Amino acid sequence: MGENILIVDDDLEIRTLVADYLKMQGFNLYEAENGIVMERVLAQHAIDLIVLDLNLPGQDGLTLCRNLRANSNIPVLMLSARSDMIDRVLGLEMGADDYLTKPFEPRELLARIRNILRRIQAPPDGKDVVSVRNYQFSGRVLDMLVRHLLLEDGTLVVLANSEFRMLKLFLERPQRVLSRDWLAQTLLSREIDALDRTIDLQVSKVRQKIGDDARKPELIKTIRSEGYMLMTPVEKNVVTTNKISI
Repeated sequence: MGENILIVDDDLEIRTLVADYLKMQGFNLYEAENGIVMERVLAQHAIDLIVLDLNLPGQDGLTLCRNLRANSNIPVLMLSARSDMIDRVLGLEMGADDYLTKPFEPRELLARIRNILRRIQAPPDGKDVVSVRNYQFSGRVLDMLVRHLLLEDGTLVVLANSEFRMLKLFLERPQRVLSRDWLAQTLLSREIDALDRTIDLQVSKVRQKIGDDARKPELIKTIRSEGYMLMTPVEKNVVTTNKISI
């Protein structure tokens, strides 16, 4: 059984072409022409990833993505016919995991979908699996099971997949400099140039979610010409489970 992909686009031709291509690659496809149909599909099926067009009638893709992030961690690949950087920034700000500009090659779409799914699935190997139950830092707790962040005042924060993955990288490597290039390769599976602000934007979003002052951050600091560093110590609570090979 392949993963369930939902294509949300008001262009019937694009939906059909993308759906036919991804079906040939082994995925199960669902289609929606607007946000109303998207919500209906999500209520009826377990969707693994959403390919979401930015420009939709009624509620646009940005609004739908923001609403989705309020209570769901389903990964989102945003599509847009506009190549402006502001559209990419807005899409990532609303919680999209990646962004692709139309027109695009189906093979590139497939590669980006597989990269996103591979990052969020990452099955463990070995018989005895030691996994982190939660990370504790500066009075905050990141729960690895439900992927929620608990702040000092008891506020529960829902994280987008991209925000969760980035915060996890910092918590796994506290008090070490993480370069922009390394973060891009690890999180996006691609290189970035000096003008690409994708990683900087994601760091800004993580700072916001953990309650770090963007104007004078104390937890995740910018290390000039090097990258970013989580300044606080981190405590890991681990659990060990037995994985039986058959």
